[in-house]
Amino acid sequence: MKMNHLPAGRLARKTLCFFLCTSLVLTPPAWSDSLPDLGESARADLSPQLERKIGDSIMNDIRLHEPTYVDDAEVSGYLNRLGQRLVAASTEPSRDFHFFAIRDGQVNAFAMFGGYIGINTGTILVAQSESELAGVVAHEISHVTQSHLARQISAQKQQSVLGMIAMAVALLAARSNSQAAGGVMAGSEAAMIQSQLAFSRDFEREADRIGYDILEKAGFDPRGMSEFFERLQRSTRVYENNAPVYMRSHPITVERISDMQNRQARAPYKQFRDGLDFQLIRAKLRAQLGTPKEAVNNFETLLRERKYSSEAAIRYGLAYALWRAKKYAQADQELEMVRRQKSGSPIAENLAAEIKAASGDLASAVKIYREALLRFPTSRALAYGYADALFSQRSYDLLQTFLEEQLQLYTTDPKLYGVQAKTYAMQGKKLQQHRALAEMYVLQGRLVPAIEQLQFAQRAGDGNFYEMSVVDARLRELKKQQMEEAKQKK
Repeated sequence: MKMNHLPAGRLARKTLCFFLCTSLVLTPPAWSDSLPDLGESARADLSPQLERKIGDSIMNDIRLHEPTYVDDAEVSGYLNRLGQRLVAASTEPSRDFHFFAIRDGQVNAFAMFGGYIGINTGTILVAQSESELAGVVAHEISHVTQSHLARQISAQKQQSVLGMIAMAVALLAARSNSQAAGGVMAGSEAAMIQSQLAFSRDFEREADRIGYDILEKAGFDPRGMSEFFERLQRSTRVYENNAPVYMRSHPITVERISDMQNRQARAPYKQFRDGLDFQLIRAKLRAQLGTPKEAVNNFETLLRERKYSSEAAIRYGLAYALWRAKKYAQADQELEMVRRQKSGSPIAENLAAEIKAASGDLASAVKIYREALLRFPTSRALAYGYADALFSQRSYDLLQTFLEEQLQLYTTDPKLYGVQAKTYAMQGKKLQQHRALAEMYVLQGRLVPAIEQLQFAQRAGDGNFYEMSVVDARLRELKKQQMEEAKQKK
């Protein structure tokens, strides 16, 4: 399978450089110079709260600055539905996890502090079943629930807490791209990172065991984990020294695969069907490869030669490729087969609306979005698409009502605040525009521009007494937060 490969080194370097600066703010000065040995004592020093703050900071930087970050509500929505299904079957079902994609053809996945788990698009495309992809994600979830990263770093007794955290981020950067380990740090530090790039055998076996249980309890085929790992292991015979990144950061041994196969041999055999959304997301990612013409030819060939496990997914992929090629009538025709599926999918409905909008039929696009949201009210992609269509239609009052309803349900969604600010600007409501922008910046972890926007709101001159009071109170709150962070720097 031919896949585009975009360099992930920028992710590694930016993640490390960003965190080496922000960790000075996040690390309390009263901490001791070293951490204890493995186990719960390590978690007591590197607390879950601090891990989450570290993870949030790194993730905000990735969202804002990493070009390979996949800012696609359908892809992230699918990964989070899959991930949360697995988390619900884990030993910590109430723990916060967030799943995101990196546009990279290499097979890889990695866990960060704060329950953030990154999955390369190459992993999604190479997985032959949803259970295989779920096996990879369950394995990464297990690394998080067992605090493997914190425990691995805490074993370096001679390092300060700040040094350990910096080493953790360097390890994460290296795991996201094995070629970057030597580039993010130099000298003995780089050698140390390289030597610790892989989790210990004990940690990997533990993640296998717990991940297998999660996979089975979540209703996936437990064979998926061993089948995916076994195929990766076979690939090393072809790649030799250029083995997939996942093989370098998670060394897969015959012993580990045998352990998984022995466990699954004791389980009763049953057939498992892939979810339609898994097939549609794979088709979408594949349809984004190459030129629009190449993508169309690829899917037409698959359809003609009947080389597929899901005809609906192949027709969706062809419709997406035709949409890229601006052949809207043909795209609409191909998509109708998918939309007639009994269960339906918000992914197919979203593309149908996008095709109508691209062809200039905004009224039909708005109608599709409105009806689809009644069937799939939690779809973020449909909500964003509907908001964009209403904005293009200049239905600003209706859009503001919709955004207010959405923000009551999704209070931490910066995209909604961004659209709200843009809509207020078109309505000439300056105070509300700056206030919405301020909330967007806060959610992105950008405190300074958030304060500036509230100061602009104070000077806008078009707010009533209540609106001004809200702005003043929020500004005082953010300035207090800014002062507390400044004290931590000293």
